[in-house]
Amino acid sequence: MSTETQTQAGTGLSRKGLSAGSVGLLGAVVIGVSCIAPAYTLTAALGPTVAEVGVNLPAIFLVGFIPMLLVALGYRELNNAMPDSGTSFTWATRAFGPWVGWMGGWGLIAATIIVLSNLAAVAVDFFYLLLSQITGNAALADLTLDLPVNIATTLVFIALACWVSYRGMETTKTVQYVLVTFQLVVLVWFAVAAFIHITNGTAFDATPISAEWFNPFAVGSFSAFAAGVSLSIFIYWGWDVTLTMNEETTNPEKTPGRAGMLTIVVIMAVYLTVALATLSFAGVGEGELGAGNPDNQESIFAALAGPVMGPFAILMSMAVLSSSAASLQSTFVSPARTLLAMGHYQALPGRFGGVSRRHESPGYATVAAAVAAAGFYVITRIVSENALWDTITALGMMICFYYGITALACVWYFRALAFSTARDFLLKFLAPLLGGVILLVMFVKTALDSMDPSYGSGSEIGGVGMVFLLGIGVILLGAVLMLVMSRVNPAFFRGDVLKTGAAPSA
Repeated sequence: MSTETQTQAGTGLSRKGLSAGSVGLLGAVVIGVSCIAPAYTLTAALGPTVAEVGVNLPAIFLVGFIPMLLVALGYRELNNAMPDSGTSFTWATRAFGPWVGWMGGWGLIAATIIVLSNLAAVAVDFFYLLLSQITGNAALADLTLDLPVNIATTLVFIALACWVSYRGMETTKTVQYVLVTFQLVVLVWFAVAAFIHITNGTAFDATPISAEWFNPFAVGSFSAFAAGVSLSIFIYWGWDVTLTMNEETTNPEKTPGRAGMLTIVVIMAVYLTVALATLSFAGVGEGELGAGNPDNQESIFAALAGPVMGPFAILMSMAVLSSSAASLQSTFVSPARTLLAMGHYQALPGRFGGVSRRHESPGYATVAAAVAAAGFYVITRIVSENALWDTITALGMMICFYYGITALACVWYFRALAFSTARDFLLKFLAPLLGGVILLVMFVKTALDSMDPSYGSGSEIGGVGMVFLLGIGVILLGAVLMLVMSRVNPAFFRGDVLKTGAAPSA
């Protein structure tokens, strides 16, 4: 009996008709890197993180890497035992039961659908910026401020990404190889060019790299440290897409976990290289090109690409556009496959479990995710641009919420094996326990801090910050939908479909 058949027996787990064996290790890593979107993430996160922690940016990137690595180890162990496209939903259900599992799945779906709308909006911004740079017509860049034009273009981007994702993993891989390679080449180009300027004495504020930059204890306050870690957790988010493809990868028990680990390591290397180049070239002051200048916070590359890359600066705009567009498409993978699994196991209406016969992809779930992302963007953009950005800020809470649940699911599911061997103790118990606790502590800390209206755009209702209301509100919405589904499809919530259990003792 195969490993897969053994792990499925008596649990309720089963295949869903996806294109088995269509993604190898390289393809999974490329899609994982794409989902994280390093070019887009760095241009948006470098400035705000420098504002919180200054030259200790590399230290914060490393600290943020640690819980991601610990959680990824737990994900890998769960995937080895139970390769299933539902990932957080399926594994938390197996460990803790249907109610916790449903909320774990909801956390992933809500976070990815929200970020889909943001990625589309960023792609539109850089699309019109690129058009203005190519044509020399500055007015084109302002088209993104025209609400009807902005919304219409955003919907086109979402529709195109949905179409590529609907066509299955083969089309997704082909698109991602091109877009990911391009953005990584440009990021390396930027870093090398910045170091050349430093060597030649033409940097804006040449600052020698110091060992103190890597010391997390040198950060001024715990609040600044927590804010920096929260931002760094966000910039690593997305690697778990490699696990949601587990039913479509070669060697589904091993390849997804390895791809997740490799993705995190590659991203950390890229982030540290670009961060060191940026700090060394521009410093952390508030001068014209300084990384601490508030005017440069929204997009650090928009300020530095020209001085660093000269006439090739337009490539950075193209890289950020390709990064956000690539991530927009690859991010569809996670919510679509989680919705597919929830429909398959009767936690959602059965139509979500439908698979396209032609493309062997979760057709209905992919379209549903696109419609949800489009609807969310249109509503929040019309109501208030602040509401959209506050919801993005609240993403950190949802990321910590479902990552934390999944990490602790690993600890509980493998509890009988925790002390069997040194390997089991480290990988099935200690690593996911530490990672899960760190992320859940960050969830509570972020929730408490976000009650202050100054956390985010400054919007509030009754003196409570909008970031808190949106973050907790989205989680509570999931709880309400779960109660509705427990009446519609009670079999799943009785534990009749997906069995709660634990790994057998050694």
